[in-house]
Amino acid sequence: MNLNVSSTKNEVAKDFANYFAKVCASKPEVHIALSGGSTPKVVFDELAANYQETIDWSKVHLYWGDERCVWPDDDESNYKMTNEHLLSKIKIPELNIHRIKGENGPKYEAAHYSEFLNVVLPKTNALPTFDLVILGIGDDGHTASIFPNQIKLWHSKKYCEVAKHPVSGQKRITITGQIINNAKIVAFLVTGAGKADRISEIIKGEEIAKKYPVSLVKPTDGKVVWYLDEAAAAGITSTQS
Repeated sequence: MNLNVSSTKNEVAKDFANYFAKVCASKPEVHIALSGGSTPKVVFDELAANYQETIDWSKVHLYWGDERCVWPDDDESNYKMTNEHLLSKIKIPELNIHRIKGENGPKYEAAHYSEFLNVVLPKTNALPTFDLVILGIGDDGHTASIFPNQIKLWHSKKYCEVAKHPVSGQKRITITGQIINNAKIVAFLVTGAGKADRISEIIKGEEIAKKYPVSLVKPTDGKVVWYLDEAAAAGITSTQS
């Protein structure tokens, strides 16, 4: 297990941005699925501030692991957040930005994005392959937009599915387990004391963790890396790597 613990959320952002840059430099072309949330936001700020020139953005293709079914200018849009904190501040070709169109009909867009991934991504194990998938973890143990009460979506034979938030009922498009587990690298970015119990249960392999979709993240041929702050890692014994 590749476990990286930094002192604060901002330090996590610095450490992961450095790792992100190394992934981008490792191949002539890289395909990365982004995540929404407060921790990716500070990572995007770090990348925009300090990696505009360091990373050759012309060879980086950006996708989303999940998106809310809202318009791209909606405050709840993962795309909008990424655009404000990263895309609008770097020199990345428009053709390299592959957003999930949350304004489209959910079933249509899930099918459309599935087909798009199938066409544009390189293949491993006869499946579309991301070089890097960035994920977070919810307080309930969900990841991407696969929630515990819809864990069957993880096992879908489709590449993308329509999920529904268990409280708000909001519909979301999410990549499924076979795509996540076919990635070369899956990176978890988790900060805050509110996630400490879930992190401890997952990393220690406790029985309750089997109820969480995040426990199903087990790349077939890739690896999992964790980037945590000290608050999120409070329940585990960690080593800096």
